[in-house]
Amino acid sequence: MLSTDLLLREFTEEVKTTRRVLQCIPEEKLSWTPHPKSLSLGQLAYHVAVIPGELAMFLSELTREVPSVPFPEATSLSELLSALDRSEATATAQLSAWGEDDLMAEWKMVQGDQTIIAVPRIVMMRSILFNHWYHHRGQILVYLRLLDVPVPAVYGSSADENPF
Repeated sequence: MLSTDLLLREFTEEVKTTRRVLQCIPEEKLSWTPHPKSLSLGQLAYHVAVIPGELAMFLSELTREVPSVPFPEATSLSELLSALDRSEATATAQLSAWGEDDLMAEWKMVQGDQTIIAVPRIVMMRSILFNHWYHHRGQILVYLRLLDVPVPAVYGSSADENPF
């Protein structure tokens, strides 16, 4: 049996971790990029802040067109943290509304008449709402290391922080 409560529990803990990571970002480095093909730190951090809410809403309908994803650049830490607060509230409300049948319902991404993917909603939640979010948060940690900013512990100790 699937449990929305378990997903919410994981989500709540991951929001706390994400907040700690975002709080480490030096505001004066938001426009910094490690490579010409990379997002700026401000773009990546804003994307991480909004992923849960945006994707919870994206997954709320059972059929969606392939989206165009903008990457606006945050200009301040307060903007990032406010975006995360809004995103958390939106995602929590949406996750709380889904029961087991909603999680197992077939979700489709389409491009016109062509189905790109059709899987249970829970698969997309794990893939793009959770795992995608964690992936981009990990990229921020690499950016912090490259900027010589102390990296916070995420899943255990980092070279800069030991929570134990």
